[in-house]
Amino acid sequence: MQFEVWAPDADSVVLEAADVRSPMERDAGREGWWTARAEASDGDRYGFRVDDGPLLPDPRSRRQPDGPDGPSAVVDQEAYAWRNGWAGRRLNRAVLYELHVGTYTPEGTFDAAAARLGHLAELGVTHVSLMPVCPFPGVNGWGYEGVSLWAVHEPYGGPEGLKRFVDTAHGLGLGVVLDVVHNHLGPSGNHLPAFGPYFTDTHHTPWGAAVNLDAPGSDEVRAFLLGSALAWLRDYRLDGLRLDAVHALADTRALTFLEELSAAVDALAVELGRPLGLIAESDLCDPRTTTPRPAGGLGLHAQWNDDFHHALHTALTGESQGYYADFARAPLAALAKTVTSAFFHNGTWSSFRGRTHGRPVDVSRTPAHRFVGYAQTHDQIGNRALGDRLASALSPGLQACAAALVLTGPFTPMLFMGEEWGARTPWQFFTDHTDPELAEAVRNGRRREFGAHGWAEEEIPDPQDPATRDRSCLDWSEPEREPHARLLAWYRELIALRRTLPDLHDPDLASVKTAFDEDARWFAYRRGDLRVVVNLADKPAAIPLGLGRHRRSGGRVLAAWEPVEAPGPDGVLHLPPESCVVLADD
Repeated sequence: MQFEVWAPDADSVVLEAADVRSPMERDAGREGWWTARAEASDGDRYGFRVDDGPLLPDPRSRRQPDGPDGPSAVVDQEAYAWRNGWAGRRLNRAVLYELHVGTYTPEGTFDAAAARLGHLAELGVTHVSLMPVCPFPGVNGWGYEGVSLWAVHEPYGGPEGLKRFVDTAHGLGLGVVLDVVHNHLGPSGNHLPAFGPYFTDTHHTPWGAAVNLDAPGSDEVRAFLLGSALAWLRDYRLDGLRLDAVHALADTRALTFLEELSAAVDALAVELGRPLGLIAESDLCDPRTTTPRPAGGLGLHAQWNDDFHHALHTALTGESQGYYADFARAPLAALAKTVTSAFFHNGTWSSFRGRTHGRPVDVSRTPAHRFVGYAQTHDQIGNRALGDRLASALSPGLQACAAALVLTGPFTPMLFMGEEWGARTPWQFFTDHTDPELAEAVRNGRRREFGAHGWAEEEIPDPQDPATRDRSCLDWSEPEREPHARLLAWYRELIALRRTLPDLHDPDLASVKTAFDEDARWFAYRRGDLRVVVNLADKPAAIPLGLGRHRRSGGRVLAAWEPVEAPGPDGVLHLPPESCVVLADD
């Protein structure tokens, strides 16, 4: 078979495959590339020696059976026999479910997670959003320290395990989105610099030198990242990619990497005959992220909306530290602004940043489904000192209110695994670094970070302790008992409403109307002929909604957390404490 590698500054490159060394030759048609042919088949180990150096894994390795520092293995992508045909699922009517393979089940494997996918199909979600699955040192970790961007973490089940997972999901009608990280690689096991200028000192990031997207040699680096993204979608039949922290991609070229990527993914969707999507995580509050390319945007299909999360979180919890400060001054007003305008920071002052931030969204032209709304994510839970979920601080009623605002709101909703039953297990930051010095640095850094914010260092979970990961695994006995079973039924009811009622997937942000009382702690919005009302207070609320749009009556109750009557002739809704209701105009 043909082997090739990009090593532009090397004087010699040797292929070592199946215990046979073969000097590689320069490719006359591609500057910096080396090629060689050798006998090898599926599973055979191989690697490259650059200038007589140590054996290194292939930068485009599809499998690292012995971890990131070991040799690569040949993967026959045609060997897997797919069981289920798949026409794809679009993101514009999606309900996403963020899932971490390593803690979704105690076993922490693709096969164990696949065995639990029936729960998600019954819940009614449409897409599983997998956290990163690229190889990283050790067994357990969040996945954001991956180092082989074309390969699959072996302890999860490797390439075959991922294909079985996707195949099972598709058989249940579930799409699969994969989180990929292009803005940095992990601090351990990264061998790319030995091959070429994959990184540049032209820009600096929180992780050190930036991935080289615009300095000399960046054409090949961009091709490397593009090829990886397309390979996930093509070879594993994925339905989309979630792009981690795109605001950290330092790129000054006229045609940005993200534009190239979105164009390439759109072209692949046409080639494959099924829809593909790109979902960005961005801190920029910039609508150009999802504006179509012909209109001058980057052309990504959706983006996470942290502003909605922050407004909702402060309204539910009263927290006001850090980036919550601006939202906490008037949380229901902030929530109303995000529900109708997408971004809270749309050219407004950000005290957390010490400057104005964001850009307005043209709600008359931008469909609401381009923004992903959520009450919890891996970041917003795991980056807390103790990894505590909302369920650790909120009553089931307030959790039900959060679910109503996410699942009936204008944005593409997303849940974090276990949220649907109010999981009490934390989701903490855990690592499994094999380098003792790095492990100690991570442990001490975590303690110093939260110690500076008033936490006792001994209270901060040790990321390297296996018990930290074990505590973060879902407890699958919880959904079978109260109060979890009731909350799970509520999530199922809301998702079913979203699926069946056209008003709940109307993309028109400009048509959303809100009302609220900051002091009384109630919030309401209208979407078409539907009204959603939440009472976050610990006492009953009399909410003056008026009559329905056609003023024939106060409407009828479609779903309610606690028993409630529709508004009477006076148009006043009497809502129990910490409760919510979905109303339909007659």
